[in-house]
Amino acid sequence: MQRREFLSTAVAATLSGTVLGHRGWAAHTDGECRIYASPAEAMASPRERELFATALRVGITDSQPDYLAVVDVDPDSKTYSQVVHRVMMPTPGDELHHFGWNACSSCHGQQDAMRRFLVVPGMLSGRIHIIDAENPRRAKMHKVIEGAEIVNKTNLSAPHTVHCLPDGQIMISMLGDGEGNTPGGFLLLDENFDIVGRWEPADSGMTFNYDFWYQPRHDVMISSEWGAPNTFRPGFKLEDVEAGKYGHSLCFWDWDERKLANKIDLGATGMIPLEVRFHHNPDSSHGFVGAALSSTMWHWHKTNGKWQVDKVIEVEPVETEDFPFPVPGLITDLVLSMDDRFLYFSNWLHGDLRQYDVSDPAHPKLTGQLWLGGVIGKSGKFRGSDFRGGPQMLQLSLDGRRLYVTDSLYSSWDNQFYGDIGKKGSTLLQIDCDPQGGMRLNEDFFVDFGPEPGGPARAHEMRFPGGDCTSDIWI
Repeated sequence: MQRREFLSTAVAATLSGTVLGHRGWAAHTDGECRIYASPAEAMASPRERELFATALRVGITDSQPDYLAVVDVDPDSKTYSQVVHRVMMPTPGDELHHFGWNACSSCHGQQDAMRRFLVVPGMLSGRIHIIDAENPRRAKMHKVIEGAEIVNKTNLSAPHTVHCLPDGQIMISMLGDGEGNTPGGFLLLDENFDIVGRWEPADSGMTFNYDFWYQPRHDVMISSEWGAPNTFRPGFKLEDVEAGKYGHSLCFWDWDERKLANKIDLGATGMIPLEVRFHHNPDSSHGFVGAALSSTMWHWHKTNGKWQVDKVIEVEPVETEDFPFPVPGLITDLVLSMDDRFLYFSNWLHGDLRQYDVSDPAHPKLTGQLWLGGVIGKSGKFRGSDFRGGPQMLQLSLDGRRLYVTDSLYSSWDNQFYGDIGKKGSTLLQIDCDPQGGMRLNEDFFVDFGPEPGGPARAHEMRFPGGDCTSDIWI
């Protein structure tokens, strides 16, 4: 673009309130930065005003589609703590799960790199929905990639984690092959959301797939393991664990060479490692992964050029009359504060939410704990009613002051352990976090996905228009 053309375009865009580019938006005129040069800059950005959350009808009804809910989280707004907009999926049966942006802080400094489009996969259908979120309260469907097209071109299914790459491409972890078996792989989309192919070779050596996080300064990508879609879709069975159908390893990939360099087996106390979180500081080699079934937290780091993984937290199982086996905490999600000081994780079955000071990553210190449901009977009531599930998905504000919590894990697993979620819908809560440690439930914030238009819905992952602690990567 010539200088004169740029100036005229910039003036027109400023008059309309937003500086736009083909890959998203750069900044609002109120100074709200959307792609940040550093974690410190992200922490100093304006407070979030909206929150996106996936809302599912799978496992509740076959006739209503899933949708993306936009929630007002501005306490000065008249619609605070309400769903103010919904983007309906075109077809029922998606099982919307995790989602991400077309651009994040890894794209900082790249021409036209702007956060605008949400990439929203359906784990059950295999479809990938591209939503134009230029105006959060008027977000709209932009494009749909059919699951059949992905299978035909890549032999991959069950899309999960979405991360943008510094070159403008988008990578999505795929949990299964075209028939729903392992090992899955990684799908690449280009800037126009067209299928590029697989990131890794088909014979990469991986066994299972789930979440991933890359860090180019250490030439590494780390991925975790769940199980084959054909294993977890019908529901949880203890005999599947005994038959070796669930993962227990962390995979360390050579980022430049796109090959599996090392696999570290976490053993019997590291069953089903799910969410992986690197430090936000791109120079750091530290990070955490929670092993759900074993209810253990693991710390990875690089020592003398070699990656090492150590168990640093263990949640003991609890005997209850309603279960034929000791109930694990089931660590299902975790998030690191933007300054890498606090680690939060949820025990979905026990029902507690924990906060740890991880200034020394090898020696976490418990600084806060809240009981928000669960099956072991330790939780109280909220607004006079029982919690419908247990704390599950987490999202932390960029300044580290507000933690948002939903309760749905996966439709068939919800129906096994928390039937009320399917009957009454999910809840979205907000926790106030003390910057020196400690948590308090915000009694003024409550989003009930029960009385939604079309009936109850399951709320799962959350993101903010200005970026968040579980998707932004610095390189």
